[in-house]
Amino acid sequence: MGNNYIERNDNPIKPVDNADKFLGEHLSTSLRLDDEQRVKVLSPGMLVFKRFVRNKLAIAGFFIIVFMFLFSFVGGLLSPYNETQVFTHVGMMQKEYASVTHNNQFRYTVAEGKQYNDSVHAQFILAKNRGDSFFTFNDTEYFIVQEAEDFYRIMQVMPVAEITNFKGIFAVHPKDGFAVSEDLKAAILAAIDSGESKFEFEGDLYTVKSQNRGYVLGKAENAALESMLIIDPAEKDFDIGFDFKYAAEKAIRSTDSGTFSVHGENFKIDEYNEMSVVYLLKPSGEKVPYAIVSELAVQPSSPEIFLTIDFKAAIQKAVLNGETSFVFEDESGSKEYTITKLNNVYTIKTESPTHLISMYEPPSEKHWLGTDGHGMDVLTRLMYGGRVSLLIGFIVVFLETLIGIILGGIAGYFGKWVDMLIMRIVDVFNCIPFLPLVMIVGAVMDAQDVEPQVRIYYLMLILGIMSWPGIARMVRGQILSLREQEFMIATEAVGLRTSKRIFKHLVPNVIPQIIVLATLGLGNIILYESTLSYFGLGVKFPYASWGNIISAVSTAYEMTNYWFVWVPAGLLILLTVLGFNFVGDGLRDAFDPKMKR
Repeated sequence: MGNNYIERNDNPIKPVDNADKFLGEHLSTSLRLDDEQRVKVLSPGMLVFKRFVRNKLAIAGFFIIVFMFLFSFVGGLLSPYNETQVFTHVGMMQKEYASVTHNNQFRYTVAEGKQYNDSVHAQFILAKNRGDSFFTFNDTEYFIVQEAEDFYRIMQVMPVAEITNFKGIFAVHPKDGFAVSEDLKAAILAAIDSGESKFEFEGDLYTVKSQNRGYVLGKAENAALESMLIIDPAEKDFDIGFDFKYAAEKAIRSTDSGTFSVHGENFKIDEYNEMSVVYLLKPSGEKVPYAIVSELAVQPSSPEIFLTIDFKAAIQKAVLNGETSFVFEDESGSKEYTITKLNNVYTIKTESPTHLISMYEPPSEKHWLGTDGHGMDVLTRLMYGGRVSLLIGFIVVFLETLIGIILGGIAGYFGKWVDMLIMRIVDVFNCIPFLPLVMIVGAVMDAQDVEPQVRIYYLMLILGIMSWPGIARMVRGQILSLREQEFMIATEAVGLRTSKRIFKHLVPNVIPQIIVLATLGLGNIILYESTLSYFGLGVKFPYASWGNIISAVSTAYEMTNYWFVWVPAGLLILLTVLGFNFVGDGLRDAFDPKMKR
C-alpha cells in the first residue's frame, strides 16, 4: 500500500462562505420601537426616553420650562436692577410753597435767657380771659402788663434776696451778686410794714413773699411779649428779638412819627406796597427794609425757604384782593403761584422741580418692558416673580407628593381598617372647599399683618397640605394591585420589614405615575398661587410674583394704557402652565404608550 491518505471531515456542519453576509441578513435594521430584536437591546428607561423625544409637544414644553428657569433664576442674576429698586426722575410738580392765615391768636416772643414755652403761654391765655394781672406756673410767678390793645408784656418774678426777721431786726441777704442799696432796703421795709406784696422802685417791679419766718424778695424781669401782630424780618440775617419787637410794637401803636431806636440803631415805620414796613435808617440817610408788620401770618413750607419782602407783599395783595393766582418775578425768573383756601388757611403752590417716581413708563432702551405703578422695572420684577412662582410650585408639589406617598402606601399595603381610616381622611379633605379656605387664611394673615416672607411659607404649607389626597388615592390603588404579585410574596418569604416592602419594592413601581401627576400638578399650583396673589391673598409687596404683578393693574384705564405691565406676566403664566402640561402628557404617553392608543 502506498501513502495514500483520505481526508476525513467529522464536522457535520458544513462550512458556509460569506458568514458576515449571512449574519447581517438576520440582524434587524428596523427603526420601529416594537421591533423584537430592537426591544431586547433597549433598557426600559431608554424606551421611555425614545417615546418622550418623539412627542413634539412634550419637547416644546420641556424647552419652555428650561427657558422659564433660565429667565427666572439666571436672568435675575444678570439684570442690572434688583427686585425692589425704585426709579425716579426730576420733573415739575405742584408743591406747597407757603401758607397764609389771618392771625387771630396771640403769638409770643421770648426775651433772651428766659424760659417761656407753650405751657406758660396757655396759662397766660387763661389768666387774661379771667382778667387776672398775674399767674403762676411751676412755682414761678408771672405778671401781665398790658401795653396796648392785644399787646402784653409778661414779666417773670426772679428771687433776688432773702429777708430775715430776728426780734424785729430785718436783714436783707442778696443772691447772685444782686446789690441792695439803702433806698431799696427802706422800700422793702416799708412794703413789709404796710403789708403790700409788691412795690415799684426806680422803674422796676419788686415782690415780697412770706416764706417760713422770713420773706423772699423777687424782682420782675421781662420774660416775653404777647401780641397779635406779625413782625417778620425782611432779610434772613436780620434779627427780630425781644427788644426790637417791643420797641416796634410801641412805636406802631403810638401817635408819634413812628421812629424808634434799638441798640443804638434808628428805625422808622412806613408804608411799602400797601403794607407796613420797618426801615433801618443808616447814617447816610438810606432807608433799608428791615421788618414787615402785618396781621397776616405768612409761613414758608420749609425752613430752607426764605420769603422776601416783595414776595410777601405780593402774597398779601393777592389774598386781600381775593385772587386765586399771581405771578412773581425774582432772580430766577417769573413764576406763577396758585392760591387755594381751606378753613381760613391760604395755601400757596407753584411748579417746582422735584424727584418723581417713574410710574408706568413705557418700554424703552433703559427699561425693556417699562416700569410699574411703583416705579420698578417690569422685566426684573417678572424674573424675580418667576422665582417665587416656580419655587412655590415645586415645594408644594414635593410636600403633597411626600404626604400622598406615605399615606397612600400605608393604606394600600395594610388595607382593612387602616385603609378605611386613611380613605375617610381623604374624603374629608376632598370635601373642604379649597379656594374659599385659602382665601379665608389669606384674609386672616392680612388682619394679623404677617410679614411677606413668612406669608410665602404659610402659603406653601397650606397648598401642600390641601393637595395630597389625589396622589394618595393613586398610590393606594396601584399598591393594592401590586401587593399580591410574586415579587411581594418573595419579599415576605425572606422576612423583609414592612417599611422596606412598601417604600423599597412597592413605591418604586409607582414612581412613573407619581412623576406624571407631579408634573401635571405643577401647572395647577402655579395657577392657584397666581390667582391668590391676584386677589391680594398670596405673595405680598414688595416681593414679586406673576399674580401680584397682574393685580397691580386693576382698572380698565390701566389695562388699556399699561398693557406692558400685565400682558407679559399673563403670557409667562400661560406658557409655564402649558409647558408643564405638555411635559406631563408626554411622560404619561412615554410610560404607558397604550394610553395614547
